[in-house]
Amino acid sequence: MASNTSAESNLPAFIWDEALIRRYDLSGPRYTSYPTAVEFTPDYSTEDMVKAAGRSKAAGGPVSLYTHLPFCAHLCYYCACNKVITKKRDKAMPYVERLLKEAAMQSNLFGADRPVKQLHWGGGTPTFLPKDVMKHLMDGYGDLFNLQTGEDRDYSVEIDPREVDEDTLSTLWDLGFNRISLGVQDVNPEVQKAVNRIQPREMTESVLNEARHLGFRSINLDLIYGLPHQTPESFAETLESVIELSPDRLSVFSYAHLPDRFYPQTRILAETLPTPQQKLTILHNTINRLLEAGYEYIGMDHFAKPDDSLAVAQREGRLHRNFQGYTTHADCDLVSLGVSAIGQTDDAYFQNNHDLPSWEASIDAGQLAIIRGVGLSQDDRIRRWVIGQLICQFRLDRKQFADLWNEDFDRYFADELGRLKPMIKDELIADSNAVLQVQPAGRLLIRAICQIFDLYRKEGASQRFSRII
Repeated sequence: MASNTSAESNLPAFIWDEALIRRYDLSGPRYTSYPTAVEFTPDYSTEDMVKAAGRSKAAGGPVSLYTHLPFCAHLCYYCACNKVITKKRDKAMPYVERLLKEAAMQSNLFGADRPVKQLHWGGGTPTFLPKDVMKHLMDGYGDLFNLQTGEDRDYSVEIDPREVDEDTLSTLWDLGFNRISLGVQDVNPEVQKAVNRIQPREMTESVLNEARHLGFRSINLDLIYGLPHQTPESFAETLESVIELSPDRLSVFSYAHLPDRFYPQTRILAETLPTPQQKLTILHNTINRLLEAGYEYIGMDHFAKPDDSLAVAQREGRLHRNFQGYTTHADCDLVSLGVSAIGQTDDAYFQNNHDLPSWEASIDAGQLAIIRGVGLSQDDRIRRWVIGQLICQFRLDRKQFADLWNEDFDRYFADELGRLKPMIKDELIADSNAVLQVQPAGRLLIRAICQIFDLYRKEGASQRFSRII
């Protein structure tokens, strides 16, 4: 059992109960949205998206701006992202020109004057872009959107340390970015070779140190457990190495080996992967060690130092979750640009074409590239709020629910509360009549708890989700 205690009580931050984990560790959504992406339908049209954007524009308020940059110079065998592997940097500018054409359409639809409180470049490898192309893109966004310069802006970029030269970070800083996330995955050379990602620890440390020197705040490192040749012992060494680097945030993801769905994974030999029991041991040891090192367990693979904005937001009950994961910006509609990007308003989700030539053809024709989405019913919005409270705050207040939705929680969710009883008995969650409180043993299994309130999973729909742990 972990010795770390949560801020609200003297309860430990989590309890590891292997019997419960085995009972509840089924497959389930990660709830970066509700309804989840498997409910998106091609029946949702561009016209539907335009109307949703119009309602968002009328409501006003800040926005979050996401850009998907799909290019990578190297293929990592574990990767399940939408990407284009190429060494040809000249592909970047035509893509960026199309992004700006798409941005002009979206700016008009959502409203150019709304403050962009959050901005994120993901991929792919955003640092694949030559520096003049990065500048051209950000300058274009500056012309089309109300980019912010204040301290409270949250402008982040995903960085592959192998794609950083002497002035990459200073360029990003000058463009307005103030947060970075570094892909590491594992520092063990044997593991790196098996997944085709050779990245010496010194390279990561050098980038991190320079980022700190420039003034970047909240530096995140990504790790993956379950990769070939990993053992509990080898991953413990990686973790010590990473703790020495002292990132503000850590994401520790579980590798899902699905070679039939993601072709690059066919190059990973199944017999080199850790066993399910070894993976559980790695996760258990990792959580214990990070709590011991002073990190707080935010939930769903994420850890942060107590003074990081994610940890503060969780303590204050205002943590939010969207397609970028945990965020402090619950009040932002999401304007998303680029191939496969997903946008969001209060009552809709919509996604661009996954296929790069098809996305390009739409933009070249002066059209949006939306190919699927979903409009939210009142029930969807209510359930999204409930799932959001549980997965972000680990608690749900009935009075807050009633005040916000003008519904009686127990009446509205009578069936769900009945199905929650075994989890209450197993001490995954407690019900004080005023508050549902996720218990230490339930934090790791929060996706299973959330599924109780997921109407689309109620019938046991056999969609393919990753395992909960």
